[in-house]
Amino acid sequence: KRSVEDHFDTAYELENELEQAGKTELLKIARSISPDDMVCSYVRQPRALGLGHAVLCAEQLVGNEAFAVLLADDLMVGQPSITAQMAEQFAVHQASILAVQDVPLDQTNRYGIVSGTALNDQLTQLTGIVEKPAPANAPSTLAVAGRYVLTPRIFEELRITPKGAGGEIQLTDAIAQLLRKEQVLAYRYQGTRYDCGSKLGFLQATVDLGQHHPQVGAEFSAWLAQRHA
Repeated sequence: KRSVEDHFDTAYELENELEQAGKTELLKIARSISPDDMVCSYVRQPRALGLGHAVLCAEQLVGNEAFAVLLADDLMVGQPSITAQMAEQFAVHQASILAVQDVPLDQTNRYGIVSGTALNDQLTQLTGIVEKPAPANAPSTLAVAGRYVLTPRIFEELRITPKGAGGEIQLTDAIAQLLRKEQVLAYRYQGTRYDCGSKLGFLQATVDLGQHHPQVGAEFSAWLAQRHA
């Protein structure tokens, strides 16, 4: 956990060394990790009691504002970013929004699955959400990806959500209660998701993003092509 805090901390010694050596490009990269206008605050989840509990731990920091939840296992690439797309939708609708994607029916037991009424090609008004249903019981094949924009009312629901399987507080259960009281939308995002919680997904992300790297992408792609020749 400390490694995340250290990553976004200012590395004074490194920056001084790069500055003294005249390595201006590397210095720009080091400073871009934690720009002057960014403030990082951290909250630790004392026990592994589920995603819902982790979100609830951040209540004092968030206060009475809408906020975004980004799950690190899901690397999501879009232009603009998936979170920026969702923030734009929130500005219009002022409602909680879940990023969703279509998945094969035989994979519904890996995701939270939503049901609802389509408002347009991108937005669905939720009428239900269930965590990892068996294919035979899945209400749809529209799966929640790792991005959420939530209203602060979710904290009220999390506080009264009973513990589910494994003694965990599930964010999905709290959202199921929330949509009975206020509008919740599902958004078909524009972009690509990599499941970096799996070895295959991590490798796929590494290769795809490596091929698009501005400095080494072309050379890396040529090397891959040579390997497959």
